[in-house]
Amino acid sequence: ATALIGAGCGKENPSRKTLDKPQLGIGSTEKEAAEDLGFPGFATKNTTRVGGSDPAANAAAVARAVYPGDEPAQRPAAVALADGSDWRIALAASALMAPPLRAPVLLSDGEKAPAVTVEALRTLAPTGSKRTGGAQVVRVGDVFRPARLKTTDVTGANPFAVARALDAFGAAVRGSASNRVVVVSADAPGYAMPAASWSARSGDPILFVRKDVVPPETRAALKAHRKPQIYVLGPSKIVSPKVTRVLRTLGTVTRVGDQDIASNAVAFARFRDGEFGWGITDPGHGLVFASAARPADAAAAAPLSSSGTYGPLLVLPQAGRLPAAVQQYLLDVQPGYDLDPVRGVYNHGWIIGDAKAIDIGVQAKIDGLLEISPVNAAQEEEPTATTGGASAPKPSTTTTPKPDPSPTTTTRSAP
Repeated sequence: ATALIGAGCGKENPSRKTLDKPQLGIGSTEKEAAEDLGFPGFATKNTTRVGGSDPAANAAAVARAVYPGDEPAQRPAAVALADGSDWRIALAASALMAPPLRAPVLLSDGEKAPAVTVEALRTLAPTGSKRTGGAQVVRVGDVFRPARLKTTDVTGANPFAVARALDAFGAAVRGSASNRVVVVSADAPGYAMPAASWSARSGDPILFVRKDVVPPETRAALKAHRKPQIYVLGPSKIVSPKVTRVLRTLGTVTRVGDQDIASNAVAFARFRDGEFGWGITDPGHGLVFASAARPADAAAAAPLSSSGTYGPLLVLPQAGRLPAAVQQYLLDVQPGYDLDPVRGVYNHGWIIGDAKAIDIGVQAKIDGLLEISPVNAAQEEEPTATTGGASAPKPSTTTTPKPDPSPTTTTRSAP
């Protein structure tokens, strides 16, 4: 089953009343909480929408989806509470969702406490992590201090310093520093967003640069890694060759990405270099879709890439249009079957945000492109995947797809 989840989605739908009580069970405010925290209200075959009206609501819904139970095994040991008013801090906090901490990201509005975040903390009831000295909440940046929960703080004078502090904190939690680092633009959020999903999956830290400047906090963080593999996400118009020349003095540099926001995310989804990168060029995966207009949604959705149907983040620049690069990528990884779809593999899409972020019509197109289809078109009278009304080419993939090697066309060595 798939669904449109979150605040502002189908409040007047009478069928919601039968869903809220058994799923939440939290008393007289359960309908309101269901709308805020994201329980089902609309479904397609192959997509689930977390339909919050802002990143804080989406983060709360995702955290509840990843940790849905009341038993200790289904509750997080710790939760990351990040300052959602600065998307850079929120993105960097995504790394805390990776093993061994596995802390989902909740978002604060600076020192203000969104009601949806407070409620999510209450229902998640983190148990406390030994790796954080028993802390239940990791406060990242200038955020409110939750009542009756043990906290530990990761702070800094600016987003670059917070990212450096998160890098050091992650190394302490893991017991060693990562030998890989993702460097993204601090000024072009649409190009930086895909790093959040990978960081949540791998624990590789996210550090920030300006177009032509490597801030001192980022330099210091990279020096602490002692010549790591540095992956620069984004084209040279976003992170200039001047920056990559400096980065080469601090580690081995590889640039990944493409010229526009949507193609850049697709390039990162395809890319793999040894143990780094998704390398998804075949069917049978989860995919996450978010709006470039809401960069903190990348952090809100990051736990979905580190659990369930693990998969990369694809970024949509416009609410009402599915970019050609994304359509082609979905066709490239669309599942197919020879004889029996029951024996096939399947893709699943998470749609992040309400219809103002990603239009319902776009969700419908994504649903069609994720649908498993017969390799032989004669097996069905009508096509199951379309793009804007035109029949989509049938995939050549069968139920036992072979992964392709990492493409070279979407990877550029740093100049």
